[in-house]
Amino acid sequence: METTQRTDQERSAERRRRELLEAADRVVLRDGPGASMNAIAAEAGITKPILYRHFGDKGGLYRALAVRHTDALLDALRAALDAPNDRRERVERTLDTYLAAIEARPQVYRFLMHPPESGKDAEQGFDVGLHSAPLLRRLGEELALVIAERVDLGPEGQELARVWGHGIVGMMHAAGDWWLGERPCSRAQLVRSLADLLWGRLAEAGDRVGGPGF
Repeated sequence: METTQRTDQERSAERRRRELLEAADRVVLRDGPGASMNAIAAEAGITKPILYRHFGDKGGLYRALAVRHTDALLDALRAALDAPNDRRERVERTLDTYLAAIEARPQVYRFLMHPPESGKDAEQGFDVGLHSAPLLRRLGEELALVIAERVDLGPEGQELARVWGHGIVGMMHAAGDWWLGERPCSRAQLVRSLADLLWGRLAEAGDRVGGPGF
């Protein structure tokens, strides 16, 4: 009985946490980096202390939203990498998947990657810049795993895959951030240009025997 009750309580807590994250998402879509705990609590129909009880502080809420959106992005990137196309098409599709994601929800992207204009959120000294770096590192490590699984890079393959994984994520982030702010070209043009930049040693590396290829 106690186990069942505990499981019901856990399910209820998970459901409530999911509802609060959905409310936070709605506020972030509206307010971007300026989304406040007060606004999120109001959107969820609760008081701010209750919101703190679930997430600790704005940093805790930020990390929960980052995991939520990073998981979804990684699933989309893996699907693009595993699509039945040739390697160049997969590279372009992967780049386009990332750019399409930040283009579709620019306010979410700015909330996750950019502090408010003042540099710091007044709420408990929250600094987005201190939290966004781990998000990019996670993307880099996950992409490195995908590259290592799909491309034969020789005896130093693991190390090279990590270099490439973090390098590609850094490139996508920097180029995407610039492009989203200035829109100097179409998304398709940016994808082609970034793919051209990558199309050096990656194009010459051999696929792992028996693997799907990258």
